[in-house]
Amino acid sequence: MPRVILRRVENVTVAALLALVAGGLIALQAPINGELGEHIGSVPAATVNFTVGAVILIGLTLLVGDGFGRLGNAGELPWYYTLGGGALGAAYVVIAVVTVRKLGATGITAATLAGQLAASVALDKAGILGLAEREVTVGRLAGIALLLGGTYLIVR
Repeated sequence: MPRVILRRVENVTVAALLALVAGGLIALQAPINGELGEHIGSVPAATVNFTVGAVILIGLTLLVGDGFGRLGNAGELPWYYTLGGGALGAAYVVIAVVTVRKLGATGITAATLAGQLAASVALDKAGILGLAEREVTVGRLAGIALLLGGTYLIVR
């Protein structure tokens, strides 16, 4: 059976559509994990979330990825590349689990997007973590302000 290797998407339209799908999936994640958290506890719910995700990703790695042959290359990177993504994901999931009942799916999504956009503009400006440096523009600042205003209107 030929192996399909998942690679970076180069087509901007395809990338944007996939990101839209991912955004829809994230909107589902908080209420699902929140309900699970009501029944088993917030941190155990986050643990279940990551365990299921890890099993799926291990399967994908073996079936359609490059396998684990290059895993040793991770040691060539600074620690925050190997540990940071999982730690940040865990923080997000736990925060979403404990706040989704108060904010609702829309509130969690709005606040998450506002936070992501504000942090992303700062990361782009700094040109760190492998990103090309991009200027902070009035349009970007206006986008952050509009998302923050929208978040306020949604969660108030």
